[in-house]
Amino acid sequence: MAHLIAPSLLSADFANLRKDVEMINNSEADWLHLDIMDGVFVPNISFGMPVIASVGKYCTKPLDVHLMIVEPDKFIDEFHKLGAHVLNVHYEACTHLHRSIQRIKALGMKAGVTLNPHTPVSVLEEIVVDVDLVMLMSVNPGFGGQKFIENTIDKTRRLKELILRRNSKAIVEIDGGVNYETGKRLLEAGADALVAGSFVFGAENPTETISKLKAL
Repeated sequence: MAHLIAPSLLSADFANLRKDVEMINNSEADWLHLDIMDGVFVPNISFGMPVIASVGKYCTKPLDVHLMIVEPDKFIDEFHKLGAHVLNVHYEACTHLHRSIQRIKALGMKAGVTLNPHTPVSVLEEIVVDVDLVMLMSVNPGFGGQKFIENTIDKTRRLKELILRRNSKAIVEIDGGVNYETGKRLLEAGADALVAGSFVFGAENPTETISKLKAL
């Protein structure tokens, strides 16, 4: 399949969110990535339910929601009501990950599990067949615009090998430090979806940047 591009709203202009959402609508982006931070699981706070509800009114792209929060299970039903297409929970935040994944899927959403940079892909051995997506953080979660962690290339290869060995249908998504150079290498290593925030929204022509990422 052609790889997916998911621009991250975290890097958008929050004084002109509708304008940026319309740009995404008219671009070749596949999903809109939403980073939800609580200031506890990660050292930053992003945006909450009212913003997501507003964005959802105007966005025509599927919402790829990434929960960087403690106790994500408390909010699974609410994110379903807000229209999440993909709901990503962190392995590190879920005591009963299988239960969390099953709840997400029972509501009709795609279930994703995210790994922090220090977490090895081997922890997914028993769950990878149950998820629709695995996302690797290629920066430390919490802030946009960080430097790409080089080890993510090999980690992507190891994840792809695990997925194939376990006959999982999960796709591989990468979040952090994505640009033309890192994006190309990640795709060659087995990535299926790329999240790009500051590289897209900080570009002189974001629509063209998305097109070029899509063409990698």
